[in-house]
Amino acid sequence: MTASAPTTPPDPGRAPVLATARTTSRNRLRAAWPRVGAVAAGGLGIALFPAPDLGILAWFAFVPLLLVLRAAPTWREAALRGWLGGFGFLCATLYWLIPNIIYFFPLVMAALGLLWVPWGYAVWALLRPPLNLARALLALITVPSVWVLIETVRSWKPFGGPWALLGASQWNHPAELGLASVGGVWLVSFAIVAANTAIAVALTAPRAAKAAAAAVAVASVGAGPLWFFAHPLGPATRTLQVALVQPGVIHDSQARYAEGLRISRQLQGRALNLVVWGESSAADYLESSPSERAQLTALSTQLGAPVLVNGDALLPSGAGEKISYLFDSNGLQSQYVKSRLVLFGEYIPFRGELGWLANITKAAGNNLVPGSGLVVMTADGVRIGPLICFESAFPDMARTEARNGAQLLVYQSETSTFQGSWAPAQHASLAAVRAAETGRPAVQAALTGVSVAFDAQGRQLAWYPTQNVGSVVVGVPLQEAQTPYDRFGNYVPVLCALVTAGACGAGAIGITRSRRRRRLG
Repeated sequence: MTASAPTTPPDPGRAPVLATARTTSRNRLRAAWPRVGAVAAGGLGIALFPAPDLGILAWFAFVPLLLVLRAAPTWREAALRGWLGGFGFLCATLYWLIPNIIYFFPLVMAALGLLWVPWGYAVWALLRPPLNLARALLALITVPSVWVLIETVRSWKPFGGPWALLGASQWNHPAELGLASVGGVWLVSFAIVAANTAIAVALTAPRAAKAAAAAVAVASVGAGPLWFFAHPLGPATRTLQVALVQPGVIHDSQARYAEGLRISRQLQGRALNLVVWGESSAADYLESSPSERAQLTALSTQLGAPVLVNGDALLPSGAGEKISYLFDSNGLQSQYVKSRLVLFGEYIPFRGELGWLANITKAAGNNLVPGSGLVVMTADGVRIGPLICFESAFPDMARTEARNGAQLLVYQSETSTFQGSWAPAQHASLAAVRAAETGRPAVQAALTGVSVAFDAQGRQLAWYPTQNVGSVVVGVPLQEAQTPYDRFGNYVPVLCALVTAGACGAGAIGITRSRRRRRLG
């Protein structure tokens, strides 16, 4: 007989430990899925902007994110999910920045995503079950107000500027942009988030709140078209023939300038009122080059129209400037120095300490300096407001040009860094929003596309895509309309701040009363 091996007696304490470990693992997995869902729900924003351009989905695309936030078990979890939702939204809509900031992309997006933390808390505090009529009504104005404040803060230039604002998703729906003429892109963003909140309320609130939610949803979607159709543009005082010159991806500045001349000379014989080249389209240091200035003067004479070009200039200090030059048959008539520069793209703050970033990213190799302010130029009897590339993202700049008397907004852009991505189309679409806000037609000439034109209500007149090289001539009707946004400016973010402050005050009072009742009880 062989002796059997001794058996180890079971450890009575091990089974509960294993069961606890399995339970903890399941709980962590259960908690992770809503967080992943928050990132994915925020990432739905990618479908709203060009190139997918499904802006119509914006009116209900954020309902899943609202429901994920509402279902959070605690306010801390809601704040975390809000951050993750913002992170997902920014990563999806600004993915084209990856080649520029490379390793820093997730860190930058995560830092900006923190702006959504208070929004996540607000959604949870107002929509969590059991939802009553009072909180539902407060949510319908507070949740969109906090979103608009997030967009206002992240529009500050040091935070990267106002890219992928939710209201800009409606660029291809001029009727919805009717709200932009009333309150800027901010009011369109407010309406979109209000509609999403109303749908979430209708899905989760008692019957008394459903009617109010339905009314808010209808009003949010319908207010823009109602204003659009109630305020038609008057007859055009004049139709300008504007040529937009697009030479394509040419990295050498002299070769790019030569190609711009070649394309423009092919326009001879066309009845033109203005020729627009893109950003960095002229040879560098144009002010100190008499021969090239003479060439552009001769070109204007040949075409019978002023020519707006753009080039770089070097200052004695070693810093640079980005300058738009307007030439006609009498030579250089006016110029504008870009006044709002791209952080890290065109200058590195504290270059002495942070200059090393240029070695590991595509940050600026040398700093540009901003100009002293906006100008209005006169081209063939028409007052134009020249703005350069990144400046098309800022509502206040177009509004200032309109208030200074510009009849036409003219943008000069490059975008060659982002070829093959969705950035050029997203950038070009902003001109439609600026046109609707100011009641002024807008054109953009881009070196590598997309070159576009829109009328004074944001309706598309021309779209010259990135794969095209050459020029497009578009008839631009001059139809000025003094919009409420022109007159009153950025009042919507101010009202949203007041609503948010009032909601915070009401919440603080409610918490105080609840604690007092618990103490007394």
